[in-house]
Amino acid sequence: MEFNDYQKLANRTLEGNEHVLTNLSLGLASESGEVIDLIKKYTFQGADLDQEQLKHEMGDVLWYLSQIALWANVDFDEVAKSNIKSLEQKYPNVKR
Repeated sequence: MEFNDYQKLANRTLEGNEHVLTNLSLGLASESGEVIDLIKKYTFQGADLDQEQLKHEMGDVLWYLSQIALWANVDFDEVAKSNIKSLEQKYPNVKR
């Protein structure tokens, strides 16, 4: 699936029209915290890393990112491409 396709499909579930960007930003921070908490429990508390829960929380993070990009009229595929280009410049000696 292409990121832009994901973005459009995910937008069907965005509710509300007031303070949308604030809601999306807070949701992104909250869901990122869920990912971090799973990793913290695995790393420091000896818990098993629940792959399914991690996948779920990462999907929530992806949803919020896609909706922020859509709200700001930022092409989500371009975000991914730009990030890869930046990584290639930052780490020129890393092989693919």
